[in-house]
Amino acid sequence: MAYVDGFVLPVPKDKLDAYRKLARKAGKIWKEYGALEYVECVADDVQPGKLTSFPQAVKLKPDEVVVFSWIVYASRAQRDKINAKVMADPRLASMDPKSMPFDGKRMFWGGFKPIVTM
Repeated sequence: MAYVDGFVLPVPKDKLDAYRKLARKAGKIWKEYGALEYVECVADDVQPGKLTSFPQAVKLKPDEVVVFSWIVYASRAQRDKINAKVMADPRLASMDPKSMPFDGKRMFWGGFKPIVTM
């Protein structure tokens, strides 16, 4: 059964092009190692909620936008193997977290087992 990693993070609007470039590079690497799908989306119709929301979850600042991303794998086992290879890949391992075009401290992520696929 498929497995999905999901990510939500704030990206400064003036660094969105740099983020897109980084995401394209990362996506190629994930796909190279076997990910089935790699998707990065920027918020278009996302409003703050009364209790919680995407903007609230990442403590969105006025000059930022929410990015919602996911990666699809054939299985949890495949995801674990692929992520180990990606994390060891020098094309990404050499990136300095301080130079990333987003605040990784406000990013959240997790692995998910699909319960409905259509």
